[in-house]
Amino acid sequence: MYERTWTVRFSDTDPHGIAHYPRIVDALHETSDMFMQEIGFPFWELTENYDFGFPLVDMQFEFKAPLHAGDDVRMTLTPDPSTRAVRFEYEAYNGDTLAFSGYEQRVCAETGGGGAVEIPEEIHSKFVEYAEE
Repeated sequence: MYERTWTVRFSDTDPHGIAHYPRIVDALHETSDMFMQEIGFPFWELTENYDFGFPLVDMQFEFKAPLHAGDDVRMTLTPDPSTRAVRFEYEAYNGDTLAFSGYEQRVCAETGGGGAVEIPEEIHSKFVEYAEE
């Protein structure tokens, strides 16, 4: 499992002072970016160096409790890889309270629309390593 803290900023909130869902989605995408960088395969380098990427094909989240400016949110990402795709499972906590949970489904696909390909072993093994922690 990968973990990081996201501090909700005033600019992340709506007129009611609650974190606005598009900003939460931005924080999730930033979390997956940070995770991929942590394992040595930043998204932005994959198409350059490997001619494939991990486009997002599905996402779903369930919001349980509101978040407000100043909240320090502990976000976890647990990868669940198959041979050609990976599902990033998320949980986000404000203190001990589950604020939201959900997932992103990403497919390993050739650049230029070539279709799904197998996840290279060096990346797949990193996904498995973080899934087992």
